[in-house]
Amino acid sequence: MNSVWTECTEHIQFEALNKSIKTDVLVIGGGIAGILCAYMLKNAGIDCVLVEADRICSGITGNTTAKITIQHGLIYDKLIKRFGSDNARLYLEANIRAGKEYARLCRDIPCDYEKKDSYVYSISGRAKIEDEVAALNRLQLKAEFAEVCALPFKIAGAVRVKDQAQFHPLKFLYGIAEGLPVYENTKVLELMPGKAVTDRGEISCRKMIVATHFPILNKHGGYYLKMYQHRSYVLALDGAADVGGMYVDESDKGLSFRNYRDLLLLGGGGHRTGKKGGNWNELEEFVRKHYKGATVVNQWATQDCMTLDGIPYIGQYSKNTPDLYVATGFNKWGMTSAMAAAMILTDIVCGKSNDCAAVFSPSRSMLRPQLAANAFESIVGLLTPTAPRCPHLGCALKYNAQEHSWDCPCHGSRFNENGQLIDNPATDDKKL
Repeated sequence: MNSVWTECTEHIQFEALNKSIKTDVLVIGGGIAGILCAYMLKNAGIDCVLVEADRICSGITGNTTAKITIQHGLIYDKLIKRFGSDNARLYLEANIRAGKEYARLCRDIPCDYEKKDSYVYSISGRAKIEDEVAALNRLQLKAEFAEVCALPFKIAGAVRVKDQAQFHPLKFLYGIAEGLPVYENTKVLELMPGKAVTDRGEISCRKMIVATHFPILNKHGGYYLKMYQHRSYVLALDGAADVGGMYVDESDKGLSFRNYRDLLLLGGGGHRTGKKGGNWNELEEFVRKHYKGATVVNQWATQDCMTLDGIPYIGQYSKNTPDLYVATGFNKWGMTSAMAAAMILTDIVCGKSNDCAAVFSPSRSMLRPQLAANAFESIVGLLTPTAPRCPHLGCALKYNAQEHSWDCPCHGSRFNENGQLIDNPATDDKKL
């Protein structure tokens, strides 16, 4: 169940907090978004501290497929139609800047950084591929329609964007985390204005950034309605062909491909957390059909926070929390989105203007069709008369036989068979 990243990287360690302290900015969460925020704040001369309840990179960040790309599915045609060309361009610009910052930082960090062409393909929807190519070209980014690809099946077409990148996320993050003011094994129990209470002391601060994958504070922001979580699965294959680039299906039920050294990373089998899906079985069936000589050397799973409109929530946590900020809802594109978040939040904390910030505002309209679906799942989960129940907001948990875990279909919290917390937004273990 370990990813290729965790198996080939030596974890760096930080001490736990052992007293009450003061800082200007407290960053909560030691995944890629939190580490990048702390790194940029420190480099901007801001006194900051990062706390992580477990160990840095021990959650979702260590289970990514680590693609650095402006292509987030077929999003740009949708953004233009929903929000106009100006906002779509700002979303694109934020991700272009993120990619450039990775390229700059990775020059000095040995993290297997490689430039690769990126493809979003469709099995049957040629027209939607053509629309996305036109949308990107309209936004002054060169994209091409591709009919032939290195995948072992026929496609209707793909959007090709050159000079994107892939890397080893843990080598990169451990490289930039060296020397940062980080406290591991330090769990935040309560947030108050100007103060966070942890299990190892209090932290007084002027501002806070919540970068805990799914936000842990329920009474502000309504994130339990504005997001749901989606699981996906990965197989690392030895003996499969090199696909020569990074590929992702435009369909939520499709597959993704990229190589790492001699391995092919095959992703898919996705489903809403707490629901049934293809899991690794779907991927294994694909391997038997298309990569008959390949051997599975690693398998792992991950999950992503999905927003109402496909855009992350980056900025002020809510209208009523002026000194509390959030970075969440990366919609399966955590690499570029985390870097974009760190750049935007650092500017906000430093009092600088960032022209891309408004597009990602967590206080934007919630009136999207996905809101009704999220509310329905929550109501069903609350009314289902079964035990055990999630300590987050009381929804009925579902047993995940593939991963031997108890999963919440409402908001995505997960627990092992002994009730120990695996994934938030729940913050406590569950008694089973």
